[in-house]
Amino acid sequence: MPDVAQWCREHGITEVECMVPDMSGIARGKILPAEKFLKGIDGDSHRLPESVFVQSVTGDFPDNNDIVSVVDQDVIMRPDPETIRPVPWYDEPTAQVICDCCYPDGRPVDISARQVLRRVLQLYENKGWAPLIAPEVELFLVKVNDDPDYPLLPPVGRSGRAETGRQAFGIDATNEFDAVFEDVYDYCEAQEIDIDTLNHEGGVAQMEVNFLHGDGLSLADQVFMFKRTVRQTAISHKIYATFMAKPMQREPGSSMHIHQSIVDMETGENIFSLPDGGDSGLFLSYIAGLQRYAPSMMALFAPNVNSYRRFTYEEAPINVHWGLDNRSCGLRVPRSAPQARRIENRLPGADVNPYLCIAGTLACGYLGMVEGLTPSEPTQDNAYVLPRRLPRHLSDALDRLEGSEQIAMVLGERFVKALCSVKRGELKTYEQVISSWEREHLLLNV
Repeated sequence: MPDVAQWCREHGITEVECMVPDMSGIARGKILPAEKFLKGIDGDSHRLPESVFVQSVTGDFPDNNDIVSVVDQDVIMRPDPETIRPVPWYDEPTAQVICDCCYPDGRPVDISARQVLRRVLQLYENKGWAPLIAPEVELFLVKVNDDPDYPLLPPVGRSGRAETGRQAFGIDATNEFDAVFEDVYDYCEAQEIDIDTLNHEGGVAQMEVNFLHGDGLSLADQVFMFKRTVRQTAISHKIYATFMAKPMQREPGSSMHIHQSIVDMETGENIFSLPDGGDSGLFLSYIAGLQRYAPSMMALFAPNVNSYRRFTYEEAPINVHWGLDNRSCGLRVPRSAPQARRIENRLPGADVNPYLCIAGTLACGYLGMVEGLTPSEPTQDNAYVLPRRLPRHLSDALDRLEGSEQIAMVLGERFVKALCSVKRGELKTYEQVISSWEREHLLLNV
């Protein structure tokens, strides 16, 4: 574990950004001079109001005050030394550090997204299991859009022209934005973000970045920092990067597929495989857990009203069938050697809070294993033509989440209540908006 004071001295740090991810995965916190930051650590003087954790994506707070009291007490920000990194896009030597938060009596803040993931990982540790996670994150590059009433458009690349057709895995199409991604790779290397491959996805100016596998908390931290890095890099190149699940009407959505496997903490062996290389009972039960509980976990996998537009496109999963190397299924098992046997959860969108998304998928698998569930038979055909088994709207997803006692037990009852309260508040705000479609088709016709 790095010595924070020594690290700051070695890097000549003059300013520090203390960050916590809120319910939507937005970085909130404080920016301090380095000396004040270091002095405040020992005295627990870095604090935030507890209400930060129930602030919505619109900046509002839930109407009900039974989650965070009207007192809105301060919680203590405790920097995690493992997460201190430079902020490479600033000229001034600046550090960023992700903080865990606790109450004055030392209890962790149970409605913090990072704490929810820690809670789930502790359940695995209690069983002697260690999850390995590898996310795949998709995003769109778009022209600067300063009027939200106008649709998003693809940006102009180095050729001087914007893409007009889909260029899945196109090398030259990716090279149109070399300058952007050269900076992204440099910035990620400076922050120890272990991204692996980059490829062009199916949408115009849509990209996918894969991460190397690792510990669940570390990967959540990396995705959290990565999304911020890409957005800041794009702005410096006078374009936007968006992780919206469905930013354009006639283009595919953006997902965050999660590859997951579990190893025995003592032996290091993949518990999804038998000694002879066959599928273990725990592997099948893990899949069964995802099948049973993922529909009730969709508020974590598809957390925004826009998230459900992604499922209207022909390449997005619509159910929880599973299959060997079958991309039409919501749950795919890639072909691999026994030690690398894993499950790909294809349900989450790119707009997720990475901490909650990883916690949610691991919680489903955990429940499946401890309950000894049995999955359906693997699907070999096209799962897109099979019946839908997922909520179609955010309100439906919240109803499913609130109705699951098992999920509340694993994630924490107070957290589930807080999440649903925040998301219902966002939904209420959204339902008050009059869209351009309504003005176009109803204004003079009804």
